[in-house]
Amino acid sequence: MEIQSIKNRFGIIGNSPGLNFALQVAVQVAATDLTVLIAGESGVGKEAFSMIIHALSARKHNPFIAVNCGAIPEGTIDSELFGHEKGSFTGAVDSRKGYFETVNGGTIFLDEIGEMPLGTQARLLRVLEAGEFIRVGSSKVQKTDVRVIAATNKDLLELTEKNKFREDLYYRLSTVPIRVPSLRDRKEDIPLLFRKFAVDFAERYKTGPVQLDEEAKNLLINYFWPGNVRELKNIAEQVSVLSEDKHVTAAALRRFLPETGSRLPMVMPSHGVTSGNGTPEFANEREILYKLFFDMKKDVTELKKMFLEIVQNPSMVSPQHAAFLNDLKELKPVEAFPPPAIATAQPMVIHNSANGHEDIHHHEEVEESLNIMDKEKELIVKALKKHKGKRKDAASDLGISERTLYRKLKEYDINE
Repeated sequence: MEIQSIKNRFGIIGNSPGLNFALQVAVQVAATDLTVLIAGESGVGKEAFSMIIHALSARKHNPFIAVNCGAIPEGTIDSELFGHEKGSFTGAVDSRKGYFETVNGGTIFLDEIGEMPLGTQARLLRVLEAGEFIRVGSSKVQKTDVRVIAATNKDLLELTEKNKFREDLYYRLSTVPIRVPSLRDRKEDIPLLFRKFAVDFAERYKTGPVQLDEEAKNLLINYFWPGNVRELKNIAEQVSVLSEDKHVTAAALRRFLPETGSRLPMVMPSHGVTSGNGTPEFANEREILYKLFFDMKKDVTELKKMFLEIVQNPSMVSPQHAAFLNDLKELKPVEAFPPPAIATAQPMVIHNSANGHEDIHHHEEVEESLNIMDKEKELIVKALKKHKGKRKDAASDLGISERTLYRKLKEYDINE
């Protein structure tokens, strides 16, 4: 079946290569019973792909149901998916069939699969591998013939490293992966989508469709679109309803675009994930090292400035400073200053002037490159020594997973 006919049938707008490839994969896999994992940011239209796959499959006359795993409370999701027996928990006044029982022979679309609890993931894995499930509160094994299509806006492989998603389930779900491109990756489709939405809203609200001038189109194309197609549709509706002039300029359009969409991206924790104590977890251990080195470099620079001021103005030395300097004299150089790999300085040449004060004839800083690999290895060795070779405790102290630590040990050939 041609891609264009698929677009016409399901109302898909756009001609970008990424979109066409995703549609081609969906059409090819539809005729099979393979499990499909649809990945993409929120708002790109992942559910539309699941409906295309079901409509083109041999199950098209059987039930199709979409389940948002993130919208169902953890305590009831097992009951929703697999059913429960009467009296199996508080409030279970009757027996109830779950989706895997009622949709037998059809297709289940599990949206936001990354939000599914680990216990439910184990039950789902059994369905995928053996076609079996057990109701909550029952011991009877039941059979089901359901095709599973899953979707996620998170990196499931990254979640497996953090023990928040089962690795075996990930590989079982991603038999055929489909990547739906974000709207910013298909800029050529943005004017087409806006025009389609504008026409639809004009018909709904009995008005003429709005039109954008060239500058407004460029503004729309260069906007970041964090909400993707869903956000574009909302903007089109706002402009259609609230714009006084049907010929919209860039200045008029700018009033409808949030400022956050045009800002530069920031280095943030991956997906806003937080650790058990509420502190953010960085996307990888390299970001932690970068932050550590930059903080240390800042501290060293401030320390140098303080020494320079004291040498230039001996009268400003306070009793606290004097005690601090005496302590530094007793330390070994390697203890008093950071390693040369971070920052080093040429020695200050100091001569006594005629008036008894000290003059600084030369002071030059030479910055050396930061050797990330060496410092990363050094931190790992220190953490292992600190925790007496216990990998789990060392990994926790370093802010990385135990699996990542094991990989680093092999990579740097570290013998515990």
